[in-house]
Amino acid sequence: MQKQSSFDKVTLSQEQQEVFNKLETTNGHFFITGKAGTGKSLLLQYFRTYSQKKLVVLAPTGVAALNVGGQTIHSLLRLPFSAITLDSFRRLRVDTKLKKLLQSLDCIVIDEISMVRVDIMEAIDYILKKARNSYEPFGGVQMIMFGDLYQLPPVVTSGELQQYFDDTYGGAYCFNANSWRAAKPEIITLSKIFRQSDATFIDLLNSLRDGNPNEDFLDRLNQRASIAPPQDGAVTLATTNRTVSEINQRKLDSLRADAHEYEAEVSGKLEESAFPTDKVLQLKKGAQIMMLKNDRDKRWVNGSLGTIHSISPSNIKVNLDDIVYTVRPETWSKIKYTYDQRENKIKEEVISTFTQYPLRLAWAITIHKSQGQTYSNAIIDLGRGAFAHGQTYVALSRCVSLDSVYLSREVSSRDIIVDKSVIAFMKGL
Repeated sequence: MQKQSSFDKVTLSQEQQEVFNKLETTNGHFFITGKAGTGKSLLLQYFRTYSQKKLVVLAPTGVAALNVGGQTIHSLLRLPFSAITLDSFRRLRVDTKLKKLLQSLDCIVIDEISMVRVDIMEAIDYILKKARNSYEPFGGVQMIMFGDLYQLPPVVTSGELQQYFDDTYGGAYCFNANSWRAAKPEIITLSKIFRQSDATFIDLLNSLRDGNPNEDFLDRLNQRASIAPPQDGAVTLATTNRTVSEINQRKLDSLRADAHEYEAEVSGKLEESAFPTDKVLQLKKGAQIMMLKNDRDKRWVNGSLGTIHSISPSNIKVNLDDIVYTVRPETWSKIKYTYDQRENKIKEEVISTFTQYPLRLAWAITIHKSQGQTYSNAIIDLGRGAFAHGQTYVALSRCVSLDSVYLSREVSSRDIIVDKSVIAFMKGL
């Protein structure tokens, strides 16, 4: 397997190492899950880097694919963006190049599996069986799926479509697929939480995750609504892009400094929805920013918060934890998997790139985009109310402790939304 980039040697926990060994030495199907902060992303990257298997790494969205260094499911398998009904499966095509690639695979790794809709799971199964001329689940290819069903749900665009999935499969989640039931993936739950160490806060998060917080927990959480956040270094986690844009623009406009704009270089075809940061960054000295890529020299990590220390048309310096660093533009690559028959290797071909300074304004960020991040101080702004499954849990679980949580208003039971089908599935394990 040709790797896209190096992955610095890390020390896995004993639990993670045991899971890696199992994934590497067996051919069964696996769903790797765990609460927020248990190291799912690290384990995935470690596996894709050090596994000897011929594999591809896929994700349900363009942003997730860029972040994980993989390809979208739709792009690899040439899937339509409309819902795939039972009648439309026969219209799915497998050309010669795709067939050779799929026949060479040992394993498919999927990140953010909670966002993969039931019809997409069925399409993956259908295409793999067709390409490999096999009746085995997923055509005999090992499926390794990472994610937390309590966090990001699949996108269903209408009530009619949800009704169709309910009537046809019993729901829209990946686990509702007939292919999932046939494959019977072994479910491994990572248990060691690295983000938080406060036992009381962990218990609170667990109760929110299950949609069953007790009054004492909520009362203690809501005491944070009366405590003023620090003037600097806190990020607001909001439910909508509009709220985030308004906060960031208002804060930027309040700075008495010259604004500088930096336009990204985009090569090839890359959808704007997949851009990892703004195509045109508008920055000022003193602006609060968040780093968006792990630094090769380990000076910062994806999610590090800081401020613009100094700025010019060709130079940006940031202050992170009272240390000033010069930041250089970084490149994100959109890849396409190809099979080299002569070398018997799966290769990663870069088909488009996005080059920009690896940061964004970060007085505020959407809860959705905070996925996978850790914050020392966060202001949770639920606005008129949480409106999506797992939204409040995702926001609060970005924080390292209860003392790092600040609330724009008290959290009510109506803000705690958990899909009952997820609870039933997870409790049935």
